[in-house]
Amino acid sequence: MTSVSARPVPIRTEHVTVPVGVDDSAPMGGYLARPDSAGVFPAVLVAMELFGVDSHVRDVCDHLAGLGFVALAPDFHHRTDPGVELPREQAGRDRGFELLQLLTRDQVLADVGASIDFVYSLGSPRVGMVGLSMGGHIAYLAATEFDLDAVAVFYGGWLTGSEIPLSRPEPTLSRTGRITGRLLYLVGADDHVISTAEQQAIASALKESGVRHEFVTYPDRGHGFLGTDPDTADDAWSRVHALLATE
Repeated sequence: MTSVSARPVPIRTEHVTVPVGVDDSAPMGGYLARPDSAGVFPAVLVAMELFGVDSHVRDVCDHLAGLGFVALAPDFHHRTDPGVELPREQAGRDRGFELLQLLTRDQVLADVGASIDFVYSLGSPRVGMVGLSMGGHIAYLAATEFDLDAVAVFYGGWLTGSEIPLSRPEPTLSRTGRITGRLLYLVGADDHVISTAEQQAIASALKESGVRHEFVTYPDRGHGFLGTDPDTADDAWSRVHALLATE
């Protein structure tokens, strides 16, 4: 599998504005990457981490575009801190958690729905989703609400409780039975955000609900391995590509 920076096909990128269509909502910014050639390409929404649509998230979009997908990363912080790119250090995490507490389930579902409409308007015949950390939670939630063909969740946390607005009024995990598409969940066994007990609860919910899924645990790996561990990232990307490429 090629690394995240490799581009098997030429791509083009741009910053776009996605109309949300909610009375109290400002238009949503986003980063769009797609193959630089004529044709019809499936789409993938990329749900950001709490740091915003930063260089890592844009790299993920670029990688997916290089594989032949239209990749859109919506700015889910657009209501509270539009365009923010937080540093990946303690101050950035602190601010990111403040913004996370301002992000409600209804708002995020409206944003995802608007993003799906946007990529369909570009001609994509089907839509999948990839989510990272906070965005993994968003992707899992979206899979319970929308007819997404395939969803890849990288270390999506806070699914089992109701400590953040995204998981209210009921824990997002309790909606698992509503998932209609295929789901891939990827997590490090030593993830400090998602305990072993939580990982087991997520795996059990997927199995008991009959969701078509793959649950992958990487031994001796922690949170955020996609951006820090090339070998693990290569394996994860091979699984994500196989998931998204299956019609």
